[in-house]
Amino acid sequence: MTAPPQEVELKFLCAPDDLAAVLAAAPAGDDESRELISVYFDTPGHTLEKAGVSLRVRESQGRRVQTLKRGSGLIREEHEAPIHGLTPQRDLGPLKGLLAAGESLKPAFNVRVTRRQRTLRYKGAEIEIALDQGEVAGGRARSPICEVELELKSGPASSLFDLADDLSQAVPLYLSFDGKAMRGQALVAGEPLKPRASPRIVISKAATVAQAFQAVARAALSQIAANAVVLRDAPQAEAVHQLRVGVRRLRSAFSTFGPAVRDGGLAALKAELRWLAKACDPARNLDVFAETVLEPAQRLTPALAGLKALEEAVEAARAAARAEAAAAVSTQRFRRLMLNLARWIEIGDWQSTRTPAGGSARIFARAALDKRRRKLLKRARKLPRLDDRERHQLRIEAKKLRYAADGFISLYPGKSSAKFMSDLKALQARLGELNDIATAEPLTATLSLGPDASGAAEVLIALRRDHKAKLVRQTDQAWRRLAKADPYWR
Repeated sequence: MTAPPQEVELKFLCAPDDLAAVLAAAPAGDDESRELISVYFDTPGHTLEKAGVSLRVRESQGRRVQTLKRGSGLIREEHEAPIHGLTPQRDLGPLKGLLAAGESLKPAFNVRVTRRQRTLRYKGAEIEIALDQGEVAGGRARSPICEVELELKSGPASSLFDLADDLSQAVPLYLSFDGKAMRGQALVAGEPLKPRASPRIVISKAATVAQAFQAVARAALSQIAANAVVLRDAPQAEAVHQLRVGVRRLRSAFSTFGPAVRDGGLAALKAELRWLAKACDPARNLDVFAETVLEPAQRLTPALAGLKALEEAVEAARAAARAEAAAAVSTQRFRRLMLNLARWIEIGDWQSTRTPAGGSARIFARAALDKRRRKLLKRARKLPRLDDRERHQLRIEAKKLRYAADGFISLYPGKSSAKFMSDLKALQARLGELNDIATAEPLTATLSLGPDASGAAEVLIALRRDHKAKLVRQTDQAWRRLAKADPYWR
């Protein structure tokens, strides 16, 4: 079977004032400037969006080209064909197989940009740099676009990353996984900039271990990048939470895939991910305290003395911690980490044939999930007697199994995963509540509380602690239900 045509590209967000500096920092080449007008299409039921496919008709210099793209990461499937009218032809690439009989295609949104483009030679590769500035429009809604795209026309992919690294030294470039189609879809949905949970991970049954790892890692990396955008624009609690989830998912993937992805560059990446997680930890811990301790306290009768003073102190600390998280994802250190992670995921030395990365993903997943499950259940057998630190370690194991189980679900279509995943999430939730109780007192000790606020904190923490024994029993029951649940991969 002939492989589908592919596009090899890195995309970055850039400030408009820095676009000229990008070209100034790039090697010389053949320059061109043009206006691009694109109309993106989908069905009324968003069939293409749900399938992870974008379809556009682009007009430039009197020519129209129809383009379909599918996939994520460095390499995406791309189909192009000239078109004379304004309506897409339904026989382009896999389009015909995606549309049901009678399902109509309609314009969804428009993108209009000015593109400055340069084709150049760099380290044995031919690379096209495109600087796009304009807007996406859907109905009355508008959203600005300012992007830098580096597309590999020929030569080694390593040269693409090397050029991106060079340009990033001169200009703040933020790695992005959101194409113009995704930007338009979010705009039309009325959610142009919102915190983003992990995307659904799809792994084919014929996938290798390497391909499965890349699917999981790309999803986590895109989740980190998307929530960093929100944090830089308007820091908010959910963006901090989802960014940390992305970091944990990626670190968990490193652990789950173990020997298949281990190489000399992994340790440094793990260390930098720990830095990013720690930069967001204070904000998330304070957000959880506010949600689980302060919000319920507002319903106490009579009103708790000192509660208002405690709320004000926590809110001030939350704002400061959130600002610190936003500052972290605005640094060169963060930008370099994201680029290094993308390089390692896409072309890292771990892909050598000497590793198990070429084996079957289904066989690997079954063994990995069995191992994670056994480890969790073994730790949980002594749950009523565990101390806070040991329960925290058990919670980490539950998260690792949850992320691995989420990532591998698509490898086992037709098998019911609902019961197992529901029981696993219930155990994770109970362990999270116990961890919140354990960390509440140390957290308030880090705040500069006056006597009234300190007194209120002590009362609230004591109230939560009174429920601890009951919660331990509920957690023990939750793990016993999980132990009886049939693993969906078996």
